[in-house]
Amino acid sequence: MTSSTTAATRPGRARRAATGPLRAVQVTAVLAVVVLAWQFVTAGELLPRGGPVELHAAGAIALHVVLGLLAIAAILLGRAARGPWWPAVLAVLVFLLSFVQAYVGSHGPLAVHVPCALVVTVGTVWLAAWSLTPRS
Repeated sequence: MTSSTTAATRPGRARRAATGPLRAVQVTAVLAVVVLAWQFVTAGELLPRGGPVELHAAGAIALHVVLGLLAIAAILLGRAARGPWWPAVLAVLVFLLSFVQAYVGSHGPLAVHVPCALVVTVGTVWLAAWSLTPRS
């Protein structure tokens, strides 16, 4: 094989190697968006009537798990595809911010908890949209 043939096949190999991690990012990102929707519904139930805190707390745990898996999948995708790394960085930041947001939700003012929830949501939806965008 000549060097030009080898160079031509490398992008194809990297793309094939990234298929599994990309699918993992897609699945975990969409699942995270679903859990976030659950969080918004249960938070709406909490605010007007002091509703089911347990359902919102269970959703927070599920969100931490799914965002952790999303961060791992994004890191694996960055390694397999040899970049870009911004999705992995964003996934890790969203994962960490979800813990800050949960702590503030239990021990701090809602004036901080709600904006943090919106940042977590925007970051997660951005990752989901990016992962589902067709690649060339």
